[in-house]
Amino acid sequence: MNITKKKLGFASVALVLILMGTANADVKQLTRDNGAPVGDNQNSYTAGEHGSVLLQDVQLIQKLQRFARERIPERVVHARGTGVHGEFVASKDISDLTKATVFTKGEVTPVFVRFSTVIHSKGSPETLRDPRGFATKFYTDEGNWDLVGNNLPVFFIRDAIKFPDMVHSLKPSPVTNRQDPNRFFDFFSHVPESTHMLTWLFSDFGIPANLRQTDGWGVHAYKFIDAQGDVSYVKFHWKTKQGIKNLTPKQASKIQAKDFSHATNDMYENIAAGNYPKWDLLIKVLKPSEFANLVYNPLDATKMWLDIKETKVGTMTLNRMPTNFFQDTEQSAFSPANLVPGIEPSEDRLLQGRVFSYSDTQMYRLGANHQQLPINRTHVAVNNWNQDGAGNQGKQTSDVNYQPSRKDNLVESDQARYDSKPVSGVSQQKKISKQNDFAQAGVLYRSFSKKDKQNLINNLAGDLGQVTDNETKHIILSYFYRADKDFGTRIIKAVNGNLDKVKSLSM
Repeated sequence: MNITKKKLGFASVALVLILMGTANADVKQLTRDNGAPVGDNQNSYTAGEHGSVLLQDVQLIQKLQRFARERIPERVVHARGTGVHGEFVASKDISDLTKATVFTKGEVTPVFVRFSTVIHSKGSPETLRDPRGFATKFYTDEGNWDLVGNNLPVFFIRDAIKFPDMVHSLKPSPVTNRQDPNRFFDFFSHVPESTHMLTWLFSDFGIPANLRQTDGWGVHAYKFIDAQGDVSYVKFHWKTKQGIKNLTPKQASKIQAKDFSHATNDMYENIAAGNYPKWDLLIKVLKPSEFANLVYNPLDATKMWLDIKETKVGTMTLNRMPTNFFQDTEQSAFSPANLVPGIEPSEDRLLQGRVFSYSDTQMYRLGANHQQLPINRTHVAVNNWNQDGAGNQGKQTSDVNYQPSRKDNLVESDQARYDSKPVSGVSQQKKISKQNDFAQAGVLYRSFSKKDKQNLINNLAGDLGQVTDNETKHIILSYFYRADKDFGTRIIKAVNGNLDKVKSLSM
C-alpha cells in the first residue's frame, strides 16, 4: 500500500491507519502485569554473551516472582518430598581450587537432604515419571551451603525466563486439571534444547526405583574461588554407592497398586535397619581458558561436561530420619543463593534466575525469617541488621540496627568478596551462540543398551503418540531424528509419523 499525504487528506490517512489497526485487532500483544508490552520473552537480558543476567530485566523478575506465588502453602514444584539427616566427610585436599572450608580434608559437616518429585502434587504416587529433586543443605562452619540439584544431569531449558512457562506446560491444564502431553510437547516443540533432558526423562531414569539407588547432580556450573582469588568452574555429581536401579512403567504400575509411598518407605526402612545409604561427591573442573575449546557452551544447563574427568572429594552418609515431618521436611528451605566463601554461582542463565527465585519463593512460602527455623538455621552465629517480620526469633538487643557504626559495627570480610571478572560486549536479549541442541541427546541414546533403547522408545511413544497436532508431533520427532537417526526413525515408526516430513524439518 503506497499512500502519501499528497494523495490523501489527513482525515483519509487517519481512516486508513484505523482500518490497518482493525486488521490486526485479533493479534494479542504479550504484556507485563502493568500492561506494558514485552520485547523478548525468550532470552534474559545479559551483560554481553558471557555476562551475568541484569537485575533490570523486569520481565524475568516479574515472571519468577508471580510464578513463585501461584500456590500456598504447597510448593509450586518439588511438592512431594522426603527429608533425611546425615553427614558429609571431605576426603581430598582441594585448597588449590577453593577456600571453602567444607572441603578441608577430614572435615565432617552435618547435612540435611530432601528428595522430591518435581512436577506432581504433594499427595501423588512416587512411581510417576518425573525428575527427582536432590537438594543438600551443608551446615558448614562458614554458614549454610545449599547444593540444589536433580537426579538427572541436565535440564529442559537454559534460561530462567522460560521456567514458569515450562512448569505451566507440564502441570495439569488450568481447564481440565489433567496433565496433557499435547500441552507440554507443544511447549517443547519450541524449545529444541529440551531434547537432551527429554531423552533422559523418557528413559528408565525417569522413574527411579527408590531414593537410595539414584545419583544426584548439581546440574549447573558453579565457581570455585581459591585463597588467591583464582577462579575455576565446577560441576557436582552425587554418585550412589548402592548402585542405580530404575523402574519400567509396568513395574511402577505394579508397585503403585500396593504402595504409593514406596520410595519414602524404602528409605525409612533401610535407615531403621542401620543400612545407611552413601553417596560419593565427585567434581569436574574447567578453567575459563578451556571454554573456547568446547563445541558447546559449558554454562548451558542442557549440557553435560563430556570427556572431563571426575574427581572424588568426599562421601555423604544419611543416617537419621526427621522426628517431625512438617518441622523438618516441609519447612526445609533450599536455595542456590545460600553460598559460602569459595563457592559462587556461574554466569549460567538458568542458575542466575534460580539464585533469586528460590530465595524469593521461600520468603513467600515460609516468611522472611524462614532461615531462623531450626531445620534451616545455621550452626554459626548470624550477625546482621535484618529485622522484624513475621516469625522473627532473633535476639537483637543493640540500639544500633544499621551499618557502618562507631557504636556497634559489623565488619566485612575481604575473603568473602565476590570474584572480579572483566565484562565485555553489549547489553542484549539473545540466545547463546553455541547452542548445539541435539548432539548430547544422541550420545546418550547410543550409550543405552538394546533393552534401554527399546524402553525409551516405548515410554516416549506412550506420551508423544497422544499428541493430536501433527505439526507439533513432527517437530518433536525431528529433534530426536537430528540427535540420532536410528533414535528418530524408531520413534517415528512407533507413533506413525512421516519420515519424509521429519527429514524436511531436520534440514
